[in-house]
Parts: sequence; structure tokens; C-alpha cells
Amino acid sequence: MSWLPVIILASLVFAVLAFALKAPRSGWEAIGAALLLGLAGYVLQGSPKQPGAPKEPLERISLNAASKVAERQRMSGNPADIGNSWQVIADGMMRNGQFANAATVLRGAIEKEPKNADAWLALGNALVGHAEGNVSPSAIFAYQRAADAQPDHPGPPFFLGLALAQSGQLEQGRALWADLLKRTPPAAPWRKDLEERLSQLDAMIAGQAPGAKPPGQ
Repeated sequence: MSWLPVIILASLVFAVLAFALKAPRSGWEAIGAALLLGLAGYVLQGSPKQPGAPKEPLERISLNAASKVAERQRMSGNPADIGNSWQVIADGMMRNGQFANAATVLRGAIEKEPKNADAWLALGNALVGHAEGNVSPSAIFAYQRAADAQPDHPGPPFFLGLALAQSGQLEQGRALWADLLKRTPPAAPWRKDLEERLSQLDAMIAGQAPGAKPPGQ
């Protein structure tokens, strides 16, 4: 069998990411490595002549992946900007549950702009998504770096609180949200949503919502 079509496809994907979408040059190596790794895996394990056997993807597509991207953009005051290549690429990947690939793109953005709070925040979300909702030390580190870069940014405490609540750490998540609500201006576009989520979380903690899922799921 010829591997030429697969190689051509990988080359086209790299060209689109690197040149058409203008991914940060510092991230080219990571993008190329990811494509080469996938190509190598296919060469070693691929059997295109065998009948298909669909399996559940390793990374489940979150029902709220797209809404989390939109909420992050709203809290950042920075809606989707086609001029921001890392944002377009990473957000598109996260909407489709490709959290590991999104994290790779975001690491490239952070290497270029180490004090970019939005990039660190998006990386934290990607790492939580990749861990299927679990809060890893690397995700906590990313949220902390986002908070350090922009202390008044509502995103880090909101998304870390959401991740903690979804992973069963209800009290810890509530503490973050309660403190954020105190600091949120009355006219903030995300305040109403935060109040509703905090109310749901309080009901869960008080045992008033048996069997309910953590807010955001």
C-alpha cells in the first residue's frame, strides 16, 4: 500500500495551521511533532483494508465544550477574533473535544506570550477537558498563572471552581465562586449565570437536590 495520500494529508494540515491560520512560529515544532506522531502510529498500527470497528474516542466530547469557550471569551471581553490565530485554532479544537491538540497549540502561544492570561486560562480548560473533568496539578498551575497575569480576570476562579464542583469538590468550588461573586460588578454580563450556578451548588451541598449533577454538566 502507498502511504503517499496520508503524507500529503498531514502536509496539508500543517500548511493550513502554520500558514493559512498563522499559528505561532514557536508552536510549529509541536504541531509538526503531533502530526508525525499520528502518522507514525498509523504506519505501525493502521490496517485500512480491514473492516471498520468503531470504538469510543479516548477523549469524550463534552456537552458543554462550546459553551465553555463562549463563556471564556465573554469573561475575557475578547470574542472570537480571526486575527488571533491561537484562539481560532485552539477554540475550534476544544469545541470538538480535541483537548490534547488544543493544549499543544496553547503551549505554543504561551511560549510566545508568557503573560497572556487568556492563553493560560484556555490551557487550564483544555487540561481539565483532556482529564475528562478531573482537576490535575497542571490545570491548577495554568489557572494560577492566568490569575497572576491578570488578577482581576474572573475566568480563573470561575473555571477552577467549575472544575472542582464537577469533580465532586463542592465546598472548594463554592468558596471560589462566592468570593468571585463578591468581586463581580452588578452590571457584569456573567454575574447572573454565576449567581444561578452558585445557587445550584448551594442546593447540592445542602442536600436539597438529590441525584442532581454538578452545575455545568
